[in-house]
Amino acid sequence: MDGTTVPVAVHAGRWNGDPAELTLTEGVMLHWFAPEDLPRLRMSRSTLDLVLRHAAEAEPPPPPPATAARAAHGTTVPHIIGVHLYLEDADGRVLLGLRHPESAYAGGVHHFLAGHCERESAVACLVREAAEEAGLVIDPADVEFAHAVHLTDTPQAQPRLQLVFRARHWQGTPEVLEPDRCVGWDWWHPDDLPEPIVPYARAAIGSIRAGVPYSELGWE
Repeated sequence: MDGTTVPVAVHAGRWNGDPAELTLTEGVMLHWFAPEDLPRLRMSRSTLDLVLRHAAEAEPPPPPPATAARAAHGTTVPHIIGVHLYLEDADGRVLLGLRHPESAYAGGVHHFLAGHCERESAVACLVREAAEEAGLVIDPADVEFAHAVHLTDTPQAQPRLQLVFRARHWQGTPEVLEPDRCVGWDWWHPDDLPEPIVPYARAAIGSIRAGVPYSELGWE
């Protein structure tokens, strides 16, 4: 670390292929990530800043004509799948985490323990995220579907299907294992939820208590 600097060239390109179909000669995994999801990954700060700066400055590529035509009819727009953990303690309180103020999504806001599905089932994602984020051990057999929220933040935003699962049993006490994403876990009574809280999380909790399995937000 003698202060020497060297130029680094970064080349940007566009490709719409499937990383899973590539034959890898180096590395262990390739995967598409949306810019807003990058802060969740373990990567150097300089690389993160570089990619986010490029994403903010770059113009989004136009969709292929056939895709654009079908998207106009609402038939081929991909949806992001989110998985959320609904836990109740013996007093009926719900587990929520306070997201890190610098989180790309909902910074400084209370939310479920949650994650995006990768190449895995929704329940497998839930079990993995619970272990990685809070040190909780959950048997998939103890997981049951509780609620689904189908939402879009704006008419142009990518739609999201947020799946909420209840775990009847678990092992461990919630602890902060990813402090860059969550600064603390706490239990809250459904009638006295904290502020601020992610709106669809509040809506989901109310629907679960009412026995309603499905809701929609943001659709015109």
